[in-house]
Amino acid sequence: MVKAQGGRRHIEIMDTTLRDGEQTSGVSFSASEKLTMAQLLLEEVKVDRIEVASARVSEGELNAVKKITSWASQKGYLDKIEVLTFVDGDASIDWMEQAGAKVMNLLTKGSLNHLTHQLKKTPEQHFSEIEILVNKAVAKGFSVNVYLEDWSNGMRHSKEYVYQHLDNLIKLPIKRILLPDTLGILTPMESYSFVKDIVDRYPDKHIDFHAHNDYDLSVANVMGSLRAGTHGLHVTVNGLGERAGNAPLASTVAVIRDFFPDIQIKVDDKSLYKISGLVEGFSGMRIPANQPIVGDSVFTQTAGIHADGDKKNNLYVSDLEPARFGRKTLYALGKSSGKANIEKNLQMLGISLPDEDLKKVTKRIIELGDKKEAVTREDLPFIIADVLDRDPEEKKVELINYVLTHSRNLRPSATLQIKIDCEVYEENAQGDGQYDAFMNALKKIFKQKKMDFPVLADYAVRIPPGGNTNALCETIITWKVGKKEMKTRGLDSDQTVSAIEATVKMMNLI
Repeated sequence: MVKAQGGRRHIEIMDTTLRDGEQTSGVSFSASEKLTMAQLLLEEVKVDRIEVASARVSEGELNAVKKITSWASQKGYLDKIEVLTFVDGDASIDWMEQAGAKVMNLLTKGSLNHLTHQLKKTPEQHFSEIEILVNKAVAKGFSVNVYLEDWSNGMRHSKEYVYQHLDNLIKLPIKRILLPDTLGILTPMESYSFVKDIVDRYPDKHIDFHAHNDYDLSVANVMGSLRAGTHGLHVTVNGLGERAGNAPLASTVAVIRDFFPDIQIKVDDKSLYKISGLVEGFSGMRIPANQPIVGDSVFTQTAGIHADGDKKNNLYVSDLEPARFGRKTLYALGKSSGKANIEKNLQMLGISLPDEDLKKVTKRIIELGDKKEAVTREDLPFIIADVLDRDPEEKKVELINYVLTHSRNLRPSATLQIKIDCEVYEENAQGDGQYDAFMNALKKIFKQKKMDFPVLADYAVRIPPGGNTNALCETIITWKVGKKEMKTRGLDSDQTVSAIEATVKMMNLI
């Protein structure tokens, strides 16, 4: 059991991403990926221990563990590398010897239901086999921890069996007792009371708690176990694990740091985002944008009132400051944006605008947000250029409505309704593309009015950084009006619409 340090008790963090996390449906790590994660978890994240594999799974798993133990042996970390093993005579011990591992996490039955129906053995038979295996493993130089599989159901329905099992285990040379909520069934109150029962009954033993997230209660259950006096916690990066996963590393660390001042852990908060991204890439399991601590949007303020409050006195800042985790507060741009949100983003770009122009930019961002378009900080210079290049309030030409069609084996067509000098015109035309059809319809109207239509001299399209399919598109068109040239720009997520906007601007300027 780890002793308290400086008046604060130290809790061991054991990460089982490489073992239990790999039981996530569809997730399989290569040997090199496992080694990379093991190195990062121990050297940068600074967890106390890692569980890297289950014994006897495959030849590939054996090779992965060999790579990890070879590296760990050189670095002095071999006692931090743990492997799940089974009550299987000599088979797991032989596998451990081949793998070069030294710490066994022995899987035993923690409920009478599992013992009776899966192993079909009596408690006495099970305990005898465990005793023989533990003594043999320790004699060969292995350190042994013991899992009580389905322990949470055992405490609910067969508590006498659990205590009978533990009374036998404490007589053996084992280092830690590992208590898993195997099916994720516990409530926070049960996690507290069940762990406290064990800690109080066996005060000299190191007790670990292993939460699953089937009811989305894993972190709450972790908190219950900490209050009960557990000495170690099992977690996974991004909450990977079978079914709904395990207690997530990042959330567990944040909760301990902010709500348990009497507890000390070694984990480096700033490393959490990095390991999260690495595991996301290796596993192929995408992190939800709203995943606490590591999600893309969790440090993004969307409502304008929040940005305004932060500007005035950090009114919407909590202890979960993004800088703790190597991240930054962002201010979203969309239909909920206010001037304060936009000012914050402009400051990050080193841009300042007069108040009148800022109002225009805010209005345009809200318009784009109403169309459900994603507006990013990288879009801002384009939006500013578009807004400051917009038509005067009193428009000579107003595009009332238009319909663009594009059908297979038919030429694109456009029907438009436009108001010029208070008179409404409607026209239809075909073209080589939708914009060409729109232009041909416009030219018909100009011809009716006996007006010359400017010559399109150049047409350039730019997309702000990011490359998303919903990115804003800026179209800049150069027009020849007599002997002069002029440029107008349009901005929209649809390239044709942005070109139409640029064209309408041109008509209001000639």
